[in-house]
Amino acid sequence: MPASPAYRSEPRFFDLGEDYGDAVRGADFPQTVLRIRNDRAAATVGLETLSDAEWLAHFGRFEPLPGQPGPIAMRYHGHQFRTYNPDLGDGRGFLAAQLRERPQAASARGASDRAAKGGRLLDLGTKGSGRTPWSRDGDGRLTLKGGVREVLAAEMLEASGVPTSRALSLIETGEALQRGDEPSPTRSAVLVRLSHSHIRFGTFQRAAYLGRNDMVEALVEHARALYHPTVSAGDTPGFLRAVVEASARLTARWIAAGFVHGVLNTDNLNVTGESFDYGPWRFLPHYEPGFTAAYFDQTGLYAFARQPEAVFWALTHLGGALKTVADAEPLTEALNGFGPAYIRELRAAFLARLGVSSLGEAADQRLLDTTLALLREGGEALRWEPLFFDWFGGFASSARALGGRRGKLYQGEAFDAFRFALFEHAPDRPERLEAAMFAAAEPEEMLIDEVEAIWAAIATDDDWGPLESKVGRLRSAGTAWDLSDC
Repeated sequence: MPASPAYRSEPRFFDLGEDYGDAVRGADFPQTVLRIRNDRAAATVGLETLSDAEWLAHFGRFEPLPGQPGPIAMRYHGHQFRTYNPDLGDGRGFLAAQLRERPQAASARGASDRAAKGGRLLDLGTKGSGRTPWSRDGDGRLTLKGGVREVLAAEMLEASGVPTSRALSLIETGEALQRGDEPSPTRSAVLVRLSHSHIRFGTFQRAAYLGRNDMVEALVEHARALYHPTVSAGDTPGFLRAVVEASARLTARWIAAGFVHGVLNTDNLNVTGESFDYGPWRFLPHYEPGFTAAYFDQTGLYAFARQPEAVFWALTHLGGALKTVADAEPLTEALNGFGPAYIRELRAAFLARLGVSSLGEAADQRLLDTTLALLREGGEALRWEPLFFDWFGGFASSARALGGRRGKLYQGEAFDAFRFALFEHAPDRPERLEAAMFAAAEPEEMLIDEVEAIWAAIATDDDWGPLESKVGRLRSAGTAWDLSDC
């Protein structure tokens, strides 16, 4: 137990020692009712063979998995809406385990030969698992609605080709919670996510804040060796450069997906460039640069179009923490690579979403510019996701797009420029258009009205059918898009 030979326990964060986290225990919940069991994600780390009883024991009561020493609440600081907060840390979650990804899963993702052979080191991290030394005045709990929203965000992002954590497990825990942003009392849950590292920018900030250069150096070497092994030992600027490039790719993928994370604090960005921790997220209904996800983001600091700025700002503070152990000039040079890397990755992300091949920098930039111009011109009438759905595959989808529900929107100068730029590019793997999804009139979207309707079915009738159906359709869409290796 677990019986799968693919299970490989490797609790490496625990090697760093007690300066980086605190041993904790999960909450003693009144009940544990299994609501979501993501066996597709579980299979990537050899956990799909667990019985439901074993699943509840490990992910509801947090009995340690074989070879794991037990949960640890990670210590970190961070800038929250650009105000430094030294009183952070895992307040309602913890690192429950670390496991190696099975090699076949790495190959399916299109990983490098080295990564495919060994598999990535993945974390099992929790949300809503109880109070820790860093809870402050919080109850350490998660609302069931919050858990459902995290499941939906992760599934949509994965389907859209965005590097993301995956919701492995959602268990209802039988408590009545009081919240200011939900009708209360509301139902409770505990979530387990499968993520490629929970080492945050704020983890480094804390070490620097404490004046512990030895801790900064240990973190750099730990993260370099495990997550960016192509960087040479002792090359702190090279490590920062790798994080910058991974963060640029993530940010570009958010933009191409029309996603707004909502809370891009330095404790919500990690060293692998994988998106995680979905609170007030939203997807764009249509092109709107100032669209925000969080009701408390009154100034639009983390609005859709300001996300690249927010990520770069956070990277500069990671660089500031690393400046305690490395020269400033090569660190600044590494940070200056964000802009070019982001533009390069944005071109690639838009091409991937449109299902066409690269034709070179100038032509690819022209397609990016004309796509955004068309979305801007289309306003509220032209929703974000349907444009990429209609024109996936370029000229191979002309008849489908022009004969579809939005055919009348595709006219005028902005469209002509877009069509000319799109048709310059050859379709990439046009056989993907044979998927049943492309015979439908509408794509899979994740707009707020549908999210609320899915939750209403659960809240009112305990009907999980709409959520399960949506997850199934998103996975089918992800298979049709096949963006995992783009």
